[in-house]
Amino acid sequence: MKEARVIWTEGMQFVGAADSNHAMVMDAYPEVGGSNSGVHPGELLLISLAGCTGMDVVSILNKMRIKFDSFNIKVRAESAAEHPRVYTRIELTYVISGKDIPAEKLDRAIELSQSRYCSVGAMLGKTAKISYHYEIKKPEEQP
Repeated sequence: MKEARVIWTEGMQFVGAADSNHAMVMDAYPEVGGSNSGVHPGELLLISLAGCTGMDVVSILNKMRIKFDSFNIKVRAESAAEHPRVYTRIELTYVISGKDIPAEKLDRAIELSQSRYCSVGAMLGKTAKISYHYEIKKPEEQP
């Protein structure tokens, strides 16, 4: 069984850790009593989703022997108007750079993550419509 814990420090700030024992500071916006000194819990969900699907896609691309130079995922989300303000729509943009990245293989890796492997996406998908698209850039197109 997985375990996590949070310890209140002050105001609305908590320090959390799980089985890996890596600490993370969480806080809230000043208008609700926080000091904005850490990531907000709802933001953590979006970061977790991107990390989960990103790890899947990298693993699948490695198995396909697809080499890439850089990879990132942008996440945008809309929340319900009323409490609990669950995410109702999440949009993922996968951005990958490399010399020869076949679009069909990248799409397949993303689709496998979305439909089969990403547990965070499966949980968030219970309340949110999750959609995605991707961009393939040549190495020289990177900033």
